Amino acid sequence: MSGDVTTGVTAALDAWAAAERSGDAAAIGALLTADFVAVGPWGFVLDRDAWVGRFAGGLHYDALALDDAAVRVHGDAALVTATQNATGDHRGQPLPATSRVSVTLVRDGPGGPWRLAGMHLSFVAGTPGAPAFPSPSS
Repeated sequence: MSGDVTTGVTAALDAWAAAERSGDAAAIGALLTADFVAVGPWGFVLDRDAWVGRFAGGLHYDALALDDAAVRVHGDAALVTATQNATGDHRGQPLPATSRVSVTLVRDGPGGPWRLAGMHLSFVAGTPGAPAFPSPSS
């Protein structure tokens, strides 16, 4: 895999994270495909408009970073798994501090810009904000 391709993917993710941190709905929208879909850690599904509208609905980040990103590129599609570390709240409720995230990025042909087509977030058991992991029954 070309380093330039991986660099393009990570640059798109860095731009997305910066837009999320600042709550810049216009910048976020420009980084998403028209048919973007996200699955949240509680199983809810958000289309592109709902994802972009989260900030107007009460979402606020104090910090957000994608760490330990593993990028796999397959032609004009890239699959990324990472750890999302965030602080902030939604309508006064704290966000989960740590989530695992899978991101699908695509581009329209070689050399085109990478855009996010899908995202799936999952709680990390035992981290602040995650639901308690059920203990095994005896």
